[in-house]
Order: sequence, then structure tokens, then C-alpha cells
Amino acid sequence: MSILIETAYMPPIDYMKEVIGADSIVIEAFETYTKQTCRNHCTIYGPNGMQTLTIPVIKVNGNHTLTRDIRISDHQPWQRTHWRSIETAYNNSPFFLFYQDLFAPYYERRFNFLIDFNLELLHLLLRIMKLNRIIRTSVEYVKSPSGIRDLRGILVQKRTEQSGQHPRYIQVFESSHGFIPGLSVLDVIFNLGPESKDYICS
Repeated sequence: MSILIETAYMPPIDYMKEVIGADSIVIEAFETYTKQTCRNHCTIYGPNGMQTLTIPVIKVNGNHTLTRDIRISDHQPWQRTHWRSIETAYNNSPFFLFYQDLFAPYYERRFNFLIDFNLELLHLLLRIMKLNRIIRTSVEYVKSPSGIRDLRGILVQKRTEQSGQHPRYIQVFESSHGFIPGLSVLDVIFNLGPESKDYICS
């Protein structure tokens, strides 16, 4: 089954579960961009609890900008800030040292468009899980597509608490703030390593 889904930055576990379960993935590029979603946000588990990382973006056509045209703003050192936050959050996790060299280059290279950055990271996440999926972007906006599972508007909205929907696993700062479910897939990868795919699909 193919799925149609929005782009997402280091997507949450529920998003990745759908991606893993699909034969092919179409990323919606022709929607009108919506702010304050997982398109340019992800949530990690830092020393002070849940922490949101936000990619600064430029809507070149204002509120009518299509997702494919959303540019990443380079007016602030967001990549350095994000990577330092990820290091602080996961440096003591079981698999951070194992995977850090795979992720670090994406926080050093300059990317012009949000959708390109997110797509490259999605390919990386699938490689880490040893999965091969066909991923392409849409060529037009279709309100009610046929022959594809339409997941738009479901998995990238502003994060809500998801307690009880995900089995517990050991998190770095759990002793201070408890178990936090439904974070970015980064949290699973750095804490569970090769078991990440099985956990996500459970």
C-alpha cells in the first residue's frame, strides 16, 4: 500500500510506523504550508524534559506558500543549536556514539528548502533501520486521491500528549521526569538502536 503524507522533521514515532508499513511513500509538496506542526518541529527528551526543536523557515509567498517552496532561514545558527541540544539530550544514551557520525553531517551542510532537508533525513532514518522504501514527492495537489492511503492532516499536527499509546522503554532522563511517549524517532534510535524498528512496529 502507498501512503500520502506531509513532510516532517525527525518525525514522531506514529509517523515512522506508517512509513515503515508502507510499500511506497508520497510526500505532499503542493499543500499550502501550515506552521506549528512537525513539518519543521520535532520533540526530544532533554535534561529539563520535553524539548521542541524548530527549524526557522521563510514563507516566500506569505500564507499562500506551498510546502515545496518553504525555504530554510539561515539568519540564525539553528543547525548548531539543534545538534548541541541533541548531543546534550542523548550523549549518555546507549547508542548515541554509534549513530552520531551519521546524523552530524546534516547539521553542518547548508540546505535551501525544508522539504529537501526532511527527505534526506527520512532516507537516513530508513537506512539506519535497514529498510528500502520508494519515496517521492507529489506533482500536484489532489484533494481526494484514489488508490493511495491519504494520511494528510493526521500525523504532523502540533504534538499532543500520547500517554499509554506507546510501550515504555528506558529514556536517559526518565528518573527525573518520567517516561515521555511519542517523541521524535531520534529518541527511539538513540535509546534502542537496532531494536528501533521492532519497537516502532509493535
